[in-house]
Amino acid sequence: MEPKNISRIALGAFLITAGIGHLTFARKEFQAQVPEWVPLKKDDTVVYSGIAEILLGTATIVTPKKYRSAMGKFIAGFFVAVLPGNIAQYKNRRDSFGLNTDNQRLARLFLQAPLIVWALKSTEN
Repeated sequence: MEPKNISRIALGAFLITAGIGHLTFARKEFQAQVPEWVPLKKDDTVVYSGIAEILLGTATIVTPKKYRSAMGKFIAGFFVAVLPGNIAQYKNRRDSFGLNTDNQRLARLFLQAPLIVWALKSTEN
């Protein structure tokens, strides 16, 4: 299997695992990232985003080759869309996922860019 396919499948597995975490073992951790301005209950937001991640992860793995590039752009957009949650965690000094200092929460903000690149590169034609 070529490295790009391994990377794409790993991205899908990452998304599925994160989505399962939203629904189960990391639910409270993800609630700490929901910005106050989101009009839904924090738990509902976490559940819906978890379902979205499971669906995106599954689609990343099974999407036919001719649609993978579009799928990658969609996932990159999702990673951009959840960035406000990471910003809210930093701005509101909310501890979760072991991020217990301002510096750790700030560093987390810069991890979004590699996720976006991963989504785009692992799915390009």
